[in-house]
Amino acid sequence: MQKSKSSLAALTLGAIGVVYGDIGTSVLYAMKEVFSSGHVPFTPANIYGILSIFFWTLTVIVSIKYVVLVLRADNHGEGGLIAMLALASTSVKDKPELRKILLVVGIFGTCLFYGDGVITPAISVLSAVEGLEVVSPALMHYVIPVTLAVLFCLFAVQKRGTAGIGRFFGPITLVWFIVIASLGVSHIVTNPVVLKALSPHHALLFMWHNPATTFIILGAVVLCVTGAEALYADLGHFGKKPIRLAWFTVVMPALTLNYFGQGALLLKNPEAVKNPFYMMGPDWATLPLVLLATMATVIASQAMITGAFSVTKQAIQLGYLPRLQIRHTSVRETGQIYIPFVNWGLFVAIVVAVVMFRSSSNLAAAYGIAVTSDMLITTVLTFFVIRYGWKYPLALCIASTGIFFIVDVTFWASNLLKLAQGGWFPVAIGAAVFTLMMTWKQGRALLNEKLKADAIDLKSFLEAVFVNPPTRVEGSAVFLTAEPGSVPNAMLHNLKHNKVLHEHNLFVTVRSHEVPWIGMNKRVEIESLGHDCWQVILHYGFKNDPDVPRALEQIRGRGCEIEQMKTSYFLSRDTVIPTIGSGMAPWREKLFAQMHHNASAAADFLNLPNNSVVELGSKIEI
Repeated sequence: MQKSKSSLAALTLGAIGVVYGDIGTSVLYAMKEVFSSGHVPFTPANIYGILSIFFWTLTVIVSIKYVVLVLRADNHGEGGLIAMLALASTSVKDKPELRKILLVVGIFGTCLFYGDGVITPAISVLSAVEGLEVVSPALMHYVIPVTLAVLFCLFAVQKRGTAGIGRFFGPITLVWFIVIASLGVSHIVTNPVVLKALSPHHALLFMWHNPATTFIILGAVVLCVTGAEALYADLGHFGKKPIRLAWFTVVMPALTLNYFGQGALLLKNPEAVKNPFYMMGPDWATLPLVLLATMATVIASQAMITGAFSVTKQAIQLGYLPRLQIRHTSVRETGQIYIPFVNWGLFVAIVVAVVMFRSSSNLAAAYGIAVTSDMLITTVLTFFVIRYGWKYPLALCIASTGIFFIVDVTFWASNLLKLAQGGWFPVAIGAAVFTLMMTWKQGRALLNEKLKADAIDLKSFLEAVFVNPPTRVEGSAVFLTAEPGSVPNAMLHNLKHNKVLHEHNLFVTVRSHEVPWIGMNKRVEIESLGHDCWQVILHYGFKNDPDVPRALEQIRGRGCEIEQMKTSYFLSRDTVIPTIGSGMAPWREKLFAQMHHNASAAADFLNLPNNSVVELGSKIEI
């Protein structure tokens, strides 16, 4: 019992650091953006109304929708949009057209995550460093350079892994929440009447008297729930109970106290609207607050970067992106990975965002569309999971997701007003990634169709070969093939040029499935083809790390005895030739050919020993 309590405490502390870093730093800019927009007249009634809207937005979207409902929709213990997408598509597998639509919608939501991944570090770190302007207006010119320096250091250390810095995430973020709660309390006690904004009637009155203004400012109000998707995305790392415990005992109370403290300050001193968070503290505390806020925003950004690595790996496993170089930064935790291309691609995009928008207020105009789109997509996918996966009655499914759908659509529509002001930026990033993903998926389908059309049946081929068998050499040959039952090009080239066949021959197909994990007990299917030849299918989930040599260890004792030191791995290195025809648009075929050419080696992705790999090339027209 003592061990479980300590484990729960450790996981809860970890969740505070990783899961809630983003939403925890929203106090830096959310309230400021609502009142600095110029749409809300500065009156006590309006302050109460806005505070009430903030509180009930946190309650409805985060507490009820994500913490209570969405966390229940786990995919074998895993969360996140890709896990939800896999769950929803599996639930409607007997409805192919609907499944196809859900896959496209879910993948587009996943692509928007990258747009969010650019804006979040940019606005978080920039808003923290802007505290220098409160310390002294003369420091204004250093805000952009300091922000870029902090971000560069953050991305430069990614290759060392997050294990070392990760153990400090929880304690630092916990200190952050304690500090922001304390700042809020210090102002609430001087003006406790502000607490009456906890009543929802203040929000309803504000909306009733200012319907158009309410719709416009929802684009700024949504900033208070940035990072809510992380609740679900990090489900597999921490579990439901620690995430829920952290939210209700630490995060939600601290955010509420700070927002209401900012409201109390604004009631007393309207001039503080230019930066209410930093003006809550005494003058001597401003610089320490800037340093603490910068650390908190770096942690929030770290969680987003780690999430981008994880999502990219899952997309590769599901066949929506080409193989990329993936480095494991921990020998114990398989989830700790580093993808250089994603790391520096994000950094370049973030630098462009910071230099282009130049302030957190301008970035706030770009923020929201990606977040609200993902929230809306999550709600839609949740409906199909509980209706077709859990078999709940239709009326209950509509009732449980309908309210959230209306709320999400309203926030999303409000954020569309910011499209021309900068909202196009994360959407453009998401659209670019979506184009790459769909081009790769469709290109792979065309490539597989071409390979199938030209394929030779493996069993018939082996029967013909062994009528007049070639010379057999000692050792084992593993031929990697995309489709089981067909002759790999690498084998044809090997027989043509070397005119030999190994003592043992394995034809191995690696398959990825729409579940997070597949255990070792379900990893291998093996079928004897005679003449010491076997057809082997290896199964992996989208969060498993493919390791072909390790998986093949399991076939010992099942009629096939191979020694790793005497095994060679044969791969076909195909060169794609775009042609004018019935495939994709010419520019997409050229894009696919380039992506295929630049994909990292299959040997690295499948964890094959470099000194045992033989690659034989061929050209394929699509």
